[in-house]
Amino acid sequence: MPFAPLDRLSSPQNPRIKQLLKLQQKSAERRALGLTLVEGLRELTVAVEAGVPVATIYTCPELAGETGEAELRSLFLGKKDAPEWFEVTRPVFEKVAYREGSDGLLAVLRTPARTLADLRLPANPLLLVLEAVEKPGNLGAILRTADAAPVDAVLIGDPRTDLYNPNTIRSSIGCVFSVPVVAAPMAEITAFLRSNGIHSYAAALTPQAHSYLDCNFRQPTALVLGTEADGLTPTALAACDDTIIIPMMGRIDSLNVSVAGAVLAFEAVRQRTAS
Repeated sequence: MPFAPLDRLSSPQNPRIKQLLKLQQKSAERRALGLTLVEGLRELTVAVEAGVPVATIYTCPELAGETGEAELRSLFLGKKDAPEWFEVTRPVFEKVAYREGSDGLLAVLRTPARTLADLRLPANPLLLVLEAVEKPGNLGAILRTADAAPVDAVLIGDPRTDLYNPNTIRSSIGCVFSVPVVAAPMAEITAFLRSNGIHSYAAALTPQAHSYLDCNFRQPTALVLGTEADGLTPTALAACDDTIIIPMMGRIDSLNVSVAGAVLAFEAVRQRTAS
């Protein structure tokens, strides 16, 4: 049977449309149902290629056009279990879309459920660890860095934001699906690093901190960062093996956490790939 829309939804009172709004707006709804909402073919493509199951797709033909729908079909070509597909009228789609200039595609995905025990790390891993991250935009930017560098996994300790917030998915361009990401209590993460022989470097403004350029990131490494407002908690800082800084040459004393994570990650990769 060809992959084609089952129906055209035109009422904002349709139960499916109401659920889309709940998934967009409420993290509790996403957690309870184990579902998350993705907007955009680019992000959906990353998720599908990462093996994330897609439950339902909604398209607006006026926005997606024939090209968009053809690309959507090609994404699921030959797959055994294609998702349900519904078309949505433009007024209704614009009600549930959460970004400007939408390409007319929304998808409901089954949220990945990863734990520390699920991680399959190489012999010499490079990890990014974030404590109490609270801004979806920062988390998304760090996940893009993790994909680009690349980093083997991103561990989120005591998160203050939903990893699968639609804004995180958008700002990460779907890398929240392609990069192994695990949320866990910070104490469990630091214990995991110790038990796996991974050397942890805390980025923090302390008297004993030394420049990141003087560190050996060629060994199993975790780069640990805290929030922009407060930095790492004393407990997390004490649990790390070393404290490092990125020297500031101007008037300010720190960088945006996503920028700091990128600087550290790419220096680690540079060391590991240098001849």
